[in-house]
Amino acid sequence: MSKEKLITRLRNKYLFSITNEQSFETLFSIRLSKLNIISISISIVIIITATIITAIAFTNLKEFIPGYDLNLRKKIVDNAIYVDSLENELNRRDRFFESIQKVINGKDQPELEDTPITDSIINSNQNMEFNTSEEEERFRSTIEEEEKFNLLVNTTEKNSNNNYKFFPPISGFISQEFNENNNHYGVDIVAKPNTKVSTVLDGTVIFNAWTVRTGYVITIQHRNNLISTYKHNSVLLKKTGEHVKAGEAIAILGNTGELTTGIHLHFELWKNGKAVNPESYIKFK
Repeated sequence: MSKEKLITRLRNKYLFSITNEQSFETLFSIRLSKLNIISISISIVIIITATIITAIAFTNLKEFIPGYDLNLRKKIVDNAIYVDSLENELNRRDRFFESIQKVINGKDQPELEDTPITDSIINSNQNMEFNTSEEEERFRSTIEEEEKFNLLVNTTEKNSNNNYKFFPPISGFISQEFNENNNHYGVDIVAKPNTKVSTVLDGTVIFNAWTVRTGYVITIQHRNNLISTYKHNSVLLKKTGEHVKAGEAIAILGNTGELTTGIHLHFELWKNGKAVNPESYIKFK
């Protein structure tokens, strides 16, 4: 059959009528072609399909579809929001610690961005807390009680401007020396696990926190613009604002943070915003 004949047959009109059997009166009649019937059928199918899709998309009918779990999808979205919020919180903590370091270095303190925190992190993890066990609390109390009246100070070399008497933070051997050119502004001291870390001079705790890179960190402000910092501790024994005496236990040696490869103390000493070599003032062995 040729294409022209097919088109002609599709366009041929047919009369569809409804007639009263008794009176032979025509009640309804319509003239249709095969092409009209095909067009009407396709239109009806499209309308029905669109109606079903709309009903499923914007009503609860989708819950009756096998394999569709609305609660599972909600949990996936909530977990994604939680992970993103937690990452933002960790980034804020890192930036805060970097700002403290810049203040110590004598540089301008950058403004911390006000990172938005989603509802999931506000509701469940607004403040990240690191709880200690009862065993750690007893150990901490024992160390503090033993060191409460310990004011012994070792005399070391004298500075040309001021005379200091430093108490070594711990006794051990130095695994990495001070090297300002490589941005290593302190010394790494290796000692036995659970060794107490002592403050080198009288002072006040100005920073006490946990960071991703350096673990538990405590920083103490001393007289004459001296600042000492102790990193990678396992436990911190003092809180921000507390006054400490030279030789008093302030932390327990540990191996916390990403920037550590073993149990050691990273100790820094700053004078007037500039890092100085602690070995010039303190004997660690």
